[in-house]
Amino acid sequence: MAKINPDQFFDADSFDTPVIGIAADLGLHDSGRHSHRRHQLLFSAAGCITIELEKTLCLLPPRRAAWIPAGTVHRAMMRGVMAYRSLYFSTTLPFSDMPLQVVAVNPLFYEVIERMAFWSWDMPASQQTSLITVFSEELHTARSENWSLQFPSDPRLCSWLDSVRRGELPPRLSQLAHRVGACERTISRIFIRDTGMNYQSWRQQWRLLKAMELVADGANINQIAQQLEFVSDSAFIAFFRQHTGITPKHYSNKARTGGE
Repeated sequence: MAKINPDQFFDADSFDTPVIGIAADLGLHDSGRHSHRRHQLLFSAAGCITIELEKTLCLLPPRRAAWIPAGTVHRAMMRGVMAYRSLYFSTTLPFSDMPLQVVAVNPLFYEVIERMAFWSWDMPASQQTSLITVFSEELHTARSENWSLQFPSDPRLCSWLDSVRRGELPPRLSQLAHRVGACERTISRIFIRDTGMNYQSWRQQWRLLKAMELVADGANINQIAQQLEFVSDSAFIAFFRQHTGITPKHYSNKARTGGE
């Protein structure tokens, strides 16, 4: 059994075999903050998954996979996600030192993930070996992608960051300085120190990830442009294409169908 219902209880840590996989069709789902004793590969063939870590927000676009090391506290939030797959790996396997990352999934890697997601939970370990080897090779050679946003840790920003995590658009630097009671230069130093990005670049990355999420959810282009404070629809489309290489319409089609 590998196909499960969204409300079905499943505990990956209760199994002894090297790899356990599940498959599900999910609509609205929030996993809550949790961790596993096993490593996890999270994948959606269509639809976006938002992964919230302690100090990082990560977007998982369609046809990408997130490798989440054992013990990592995380929260997965999904809206209209189809063909959700999750694989759980024993920490004794040879690729267990992989750091948390998002990788592109090529056709071969996709087929391996599909096979593992649907194989029987009581499959003997000896029958898993050959496909685990292929999986390991694909994971190590997959192209890493940066769809994440690091949060600063300075306590002066904590209250404001809580509102950002709830979806509030980060304001311009001058507005943020007024809100938190710190000068623009101080805020700029905090962001460079804690995130490696200046505030403007950080705000642009937030807008990009939010835009990808909204487009995948089927939101109207005009509504997105207004919500994210672009001067026009065309300015938003140009921004989106500059950072993703495709138009919002093309991305929306891919998010719904899982196509290339």
